[in-house]
Amino acid sequence: MTVDEIKQPIIQEMELFETKFRTSMKSSVPMLDRITHYIVKRKGKQIRPMFVFLSAGMCGGITDATYRGAALIELLHTATLVHDDVVDDSNERRGFFSINALWKNKIAVLVGDYLLSRGLLLSIENNDFELLRIVSDAVKKMSEGELLQIEKARKLDIDEAVYYEIITNKTASLIASCCGVGAAAAGADKNQIEKMRRFGELVGIAFQIKDDLFDFGSEGKIGKPTGIDIKESKMTLPLIYCLNNADKAQRRHIINIIKNHNTEEAKVAEVIAFVHANGGIAYATQRMNEYTKQAHRCLEDYPPSPYSKSLKALIDFVIARES
Repeated sequence: MTVDEIKQPIIQEMELFETKFRTSMKSSVPMLDRITHYIVKRKGKQIRPMFVFLSAGMCGGITDATYRGAALIELLHTATLVHDDVVDDSNERRGFFSINALWKNKIAVLVGDYLLSRGLLLSIENNDFELLRIVSDAVKKMSEGELLQIEKARKLDIDEAVYYEIITNKTASLIASCCGVGAAAAGADKNQIEKMRRFGELVGIAFQIKDDLFDFGSEGKIGKPTGIDIKESKMTLPLIYCLNNADKAQRRHIINIIKNHNTEEAKVAEVIAFVHANGGIAYATQRMNEYTKQAHRCLEDYPPSPYSKSLKALIDFVIARES
């Protein structure tokens, strides 16, 4: 199914959400309004709000709280992206100039702070404390995951257990919060909320493993350079698996490349070839498929509906994507 087909059960709600989301970002400061308008115009596929609305529809129904929950997630997530671009000194986001590239770091940090405050106020003003708790927990985990990854990148001493801790916090916690917020906004009980949160977490882990695989793929096929994670000294699942199964000399050689020669294209290509030759791609693909199946199993207890059908299709879409 395409994104438009997946979106069909919530097409009207998503259109209304876009209007509400733009309103939630408005400011009386003209420059801030220009910047938030720039952000809204360059939104992606809206996968996160889709998880919120489909989860809500499946767990009891879409309410006003669903719109606020989806807006809260988008506001806080956008704030983290704006700040990330400052930290990474990145000039691009989704093929467009980043906020810091156009308006410099100081303004970008302040814009991120503004978006964060708008999300907090939106929840507090409507007494959406459970939604705020779920999303705040995700933001805390995202920060912890990022810092743990930075710490481990210095020594490159990441095993699979640490890898899963990093990606569960850094990536999966956000999708988990989307599904938990959807269920909570629909009035689901704590067990259902936790079940949906876990469902989103499983999808998020599979999503990140898919992202790892892109780094070892064909540049022409996926439309972006390969080896980016290696150049940034990030330990991904295919690489971790191969290093764990390599002899000491080979392991030492590959780690030396990642630490000291990660800007040399020939050396990066050597690491990519090492992963392909030693089963890293097959292993990571197998693990990704296992998490995908677990996510599908989480939905088996819910009665068939357009929402559950689209949610299942959304799982497959984020795993089958080519970029």
